[in-house]
Amino acid sequence: MKIKDAEIISLMQNPRTQNEGVRALMDAYQSRLYWHIRRIIVDGDLAQDTLQETFIKAYQNFHQFKNDSQLYTWLYRIATNEALQQVNKLKKMQKTDEDPEYHMQNLVADNVEGDAEEIQILLQNAIQSLPEKQKLVFMMRYYDDLPYEEISKIVDMSVGTLKTNYHYAKQKIEEYIKENYER
Repeated sequence: MKIKDAEIISLMQNPRTQNEGVRALMDAYQSRLYWHIRRIIVDGDLAQDTLQETFIKAYQNFHQFKNDSQLYTWLYRIATNEALQQVNKLKKMQKTDEDPEYHMQNLVADNVEGDAEEIQILLQNAIQSLPEKQKLVFMMRYYDDLPYEEISKIVDMSVGTLKTNYHYAKQKIEEYIKENYER
């Protein structure tokens, strides 16, 4: 039986049932948040660490949840911020070691299972080549099928700006695939 957000919120707000609330929160959102983070970070282990950090932040800051948005919107925002922080740390580390684009392409290639078609690899590489805002908007819309209004709350951007970012992201992905697809 799936627990509803209202029940999770009630459990989290009561100090005596807060631990039960955290478990319910994790059970309800762990998978969705993991895959959201994984699409931003790519590396599975780092995505798992970031997911744990997301739940720690949610637990520590639950008193700031104002119930003016859906619970998953609030959690996605935390997860997105944590994932972007990790990406920024990776970029800083990579600048000293190697070309970041090369590293990201290798991460994508290493994480594609089995004999995936070249087009899937190209799609992932194309997504990773997008600017951060376009990448986020594209992934939340394309993979998570979130409405623009929810994405707007998560990334704190107007719906019009989101639609523009999504449109440009799609164009860039199509161009990348056309330019790099070898038949």
